[in-house]
Amino acid sequence: MSAPMDITLEFSGGAELLFNKIKKHDVTLPSSLEKWTIKSLLVWMRDNMLTERPELFMQGETVRPGILVLVNDADWELVGELEYEIENKDKIIFISTLHGG
Repeated sequence: MSAPMDITLEFSGGAELLFNKIKKHDVTLPSSLEKWTIKSLLVWMRDNMLTERPELFMQGETVRPGILVLVNDADWELVGELEYEIENKDKIIFISTLHGG
């Protein structure tokens, strides 16, 4: 069982508009029977943090194309994407590169 973890979530490029217009969230993830991964974090964020239009943030079980994800300032593709195991004090950033016209 994993202990509760404190992480920082940051949103920019318009992604913050889906999260109550707040760019930085300090979050405590609850204890879990399994290790927290980006995949489980996204589901938790959808259920607990998203304030509007989840289809603009998620597509299936991952983020929509056009949303960059950084884990501790590194592209999530370098750390295993959805399977990355979150650690205490991690900083995860979501940057939307999509802009309406």
